[in-house]
Amino acid sequence: MLIRIRRDWEIRESDVTPESAYVERRRFLRTLGAAGAGLLAGGLVLAGEEGDGKGGAPGADEKKAGASGTDASRSGTGDGDWKRKLYPAKRNEKYTLDRPITDEAWATGYNNFYEFSFNKAQVRHVARGFKTEPWKIEVTGLVKKPRTLDVDDLLRMFPLEERLYRFRCVEAWAMAVPWAGFPLKSFVEKMEPLGSAKYLRMLTFLRPEQAPMQRYELYPWPYFEGLRLDEATNELAILATGIYGKPMPNQNGAPLRLIVPWKYGFKSIKSIVKFEFTEKRPPTFWNALIPDEYDFMANVDPAVPHPRWSQAHERMIGTDDGTGNEVIRPTQPYNGYAKQVAHLYRRGT
Repeated sequence: MLIRIRRDWEIRESDVTPESAYVERRRFLRTLGAAGAGLLAGGLVLAGEEGDGKGGAPGADEKKAGASGTDASRSGTGDGDWKRKLYPAKRNEKYTLDRPITDEAWATGYNNFYEFSFNKAQVRHVARGFKTEPWKIEVTGLVKKPRTLDVDDLLRMFPLEERLYRFRCVEAWAMAVPWAGFPLKSFVEKMEPLGSAKYLRMLTFLRPEQAPMQRYELYPWPYFEGLRLDEATNELAILATGIYGKPMPNQNGAPLRLIVPWKYGFKSIKSIVKFEFTEKRPPTFWNALIPDEYDFMANVDPAVPHPRWSQAHERMIGTDDGTGNEVIRPTQPYNGYAKQVAHLYRRGT
């Protein structure tokens, strides 16, 4: 009999189960009562919630297909030829990696997007019919001129570029991804925030008819996030519209998502529909839900463990160290971007 001893950096399957299973299940059952218990027993929610410890993996056919898996997930977007011609965007060679780029099938097939499913491997399937055109984006709050834009307006306003970034999840797994987008700083400046604006609040969609997990009161939908303006205008922060030389697939946050590579992935809100400039720090989804586990800043820090697991190491999704296990790397402060962002967090700031 083979007995496998868990190494000290490894996360147990029970630890990586979504927070709904750890914190929200009792509240969910109290809310839905006996009917909710029946739903869970019947597998309607639980089947997507539990999955396997790694959230599943792309099948061999999807790995071989590569781009086809991504394109299939974008059904119903109706993108015109002019938008497709924006990709692949010219790569900005300033942003390089110390590791190989993650295989596209993994990055587009292993996704946290709880609005669609709690099972990472199922998200791409559930999100396939999500409609991303037309897509309106509201800009409000402390700005010179509140407005509503279409995502196409942004694509015409700002030239796209490709950047290679590390991507680190709070669950202690990581990827290396080629994102296409434009600097969030350019967007902020174009929206002309007032001098009293100190924060940028972002909101995603609310469409329970297309995103089935929004039908249940597990979380305070829609998803909301926020940054300080000095973070939002840092050179690294981008609004991404593409990945792997193609338009963004639904499961990765089409048509517009945030990427802040020095923070844990849950800060990089997907499918944004609203930007609000505020003077006071806005609440954020996970910090409001579980404040003792997720802080507002969410900066990657190997010295600060999650209450349920270590953050000292990260496992590289879709890799093999030669023994059948994923490559393990030490976690770097600020995910390796300390040079660009550490100054934002000096004492007193």
